Amino acid sequence: MMQRFGLQDCKPISIPLVPADKLKRDDESGASNEAEYRKLVGSLLYRIATRPDIMYATCLLARFMHSPTNKHYGTSKRVLSDWSGSEDDMKSTSGYAFTFGSGVFSWASVKQQCVALSTAEAEYVSASEATAQAAWLRFVLEDFGEMQTVATPLNCDNTSAIAITKNPIFHQKTKHINRRYHYIKEALQQGVINLIYCPTKEQVADIFTKALAREQFSYLRELLGVKLVHNLKGSVNVQNGKLI
Repeated sequence: MMQRFGLQDCKPISIPLVPADKLKRDDESGASNEAEYRKLVGSLLYRIATRPDIMYATCLLARFMHSPTNKHYGTSKRVLSDWSGSEDDMKSTSGYAFTFGSGVFSWASVKQQCVALSTAEAEYVSASEATAQAAWLRFVLEDFGEMQTVATPLNCDNTSAIAITKNPIFHQKTKHINRRYHYIKEALQQGVINLIYCPTKEQVADIFTKALAREQFSYLRELLGVKLVHNLKGSVNVQNGKLI
């Protein structure tokens, strides 16, 4: 796959995206080959099934499947070389990860459908989408005989978003938010989820919503349980950095 996209000479990198490097539709870098770009991003989309640490970068690149630029193509090669915020509409990205036992088994990175007017609103919408996923997972687990008798803990690093959720009154300030996102209030009152504050540094979902500095990216990737190939020696056969 690496040679197919001409990446055999790429050097390893420590993070998939540079935090200060923003992507948008028209970046004046020239048009790229759309067919090749789709193949490359398609390969990345296939890999996120087992590589949650590159999900945000891959889903961001997938937004430019039509009329990709050379910058988009170059960024996709950067992501692929080691592991394999939308500037146009100002919409935030929701992200979540769910664990069962000691492992992460469900995760997502999705652009929000509405424009948030503050960080608190963006976090509120993200938490609501995570709540919907939590409710579905609880239903699936119940179907397998794993009844969830206590509320599912949902970590959030924004105290204002938590305050909005725990206040049963719909304030004018949140009236513009699509009503379906207020589902989280009902889920909280019914004991489906329990919204808990966690420090930003420990918020694993950040790896699904933004480009991070190398140290924080590596730390959150470790919390996700993602293991690099060179760390698997002893448990699997590894030769020249590849699984055999």
